[in-house]
Amino acid sequence: MPGLIRTALLAAALLAGGLAWAQNAPAAGTAVTTPEKATREQPTATGGAPAGFVAPAEPKADESAAARTQTQPGNNAPVWRGVRDSGSQPGTTSLPGAEQGMLIQPFAQYPGSRLTNAGEAWREVRNRWILPYGGAFLLIVALTIAIFYATKGPLGQPVRDTGRKVERFTPFERAAHWANAGAFVALAVSGLVMAFGKFILLPVIGSTLFGWLTWLLKTMHNFVGPLFAVSLVIVVLTFVKDNIANKADFVWLKKAGGMLGDHEIPSHRFNAGEKGIFWWGVTIPGLIIVASGLVLDQLMPGIPALRGNMQIAHMIHASAAVVMTAMLMGHIYMGTIGTRGALDAMRTGWVDAAWAKEHHELWLADIDAGKIPTQRSHQVASNAAPPTAAQGRA
Repeated sequence: MPGLIRTALLAAALLAGGLAWAQNAPAAGTAVTTPEKATREQPTATGGAPAGFVAPAEPKADESAAARTQTQPGNNAPVWRGVRDSGSQPGTTSLPGAEQGMLIQPFAQYPGSRLTNAGEAWREVRNRWILPYGGAFLLIVALTIAIFYATKGPLGQPVRDTGRKVERFTPFERAAHWANAGAFVALAVSGLVMAFGKFILLPVIGSTLFGWLTWLLKTMHNFVGPLFAVSLVIVVLTFVKDNIANKADFVWLKKAGGMLGDHEIPSHRFNAGEKGIFWWGVTIPGLIIVASGLVLDQLMPGIPALRGNMQIAHMIHASAAVVMTAMLMGHIYMGTIGTRGALDAMRTGWVDAAWAKEHHELWLADIDAGKIPTQRSHQVASNAAPPTAAQGRA
């Protein structure tokens, strides 16, 4: 979090020059000395005002605002400058909560900084850092996957039917996975539209349809969030025991899983790549997303619903969501068109022994040795061949 705060302050500093100019700019009606006039009006010997210079009367606040309204219709900068400079004098708003009288969010003063509007600083971080770099990162990942598929194609040999089936996932494991996967897709799609839809969809579908679409997706985002949080905890607790690193994982990583060769490197139930997805693509960013989402929903105990807290939570939430989306793009690819037979394993729960030997040879060896049962549940998928008596041994 300190790193993100420093990033926010760095991006906010970009506003300092503009804000400093706005504060020092001459107000409407103030006399401005041109270079030609300066040559005619020399300063006095005592260093005071130029000879013949008469300072205009300082306009009142209401007169300045009225003059600005006449010369620049719609520009209410004097009003907001007065709000900003009012110090501790609260205004009147309909916003509930601890900051109901704060029209402009103040920015903590740091040495050498003249920033006063923390809301603009947060928006600079969002619009100049998180969105462009996050969007570019997701596009690079998508392009990399497309290039890999075009050059390598799906991994594995065509699925064979040897007549022997082993249970890859139990019905409970598949239900937990699909619930979490469905919630993630809904959150990812709605989040991407809210983040990038203004730049991509709005010019195409118009403001009316885009407004209704974003309202619908925002509502869905809020309601699907709790489902994602609960299913994430269930998925982590269900699969954590099979995602602990072992010696075979280091061999797998050393040889890149054999993806650049002709055969895969032997692995247990999950290889090192799948374990990396579990920890760095699901568990860690998922828990960060859930925690920051609770702050944004004002449900995190001990964290007051202040704008500063919301802004920090939003930056953490968006950054973790980009990382999780990028990682799971690779997971979705490998689990569907990237590996032959992988989707059937999660769809039916069963795989052929030949598939298990090709992709997870050490896992099949544990099954043959009796360390893992061939069938771990009493329910057999309707579209999968039931195991024989010899295959159902413990």
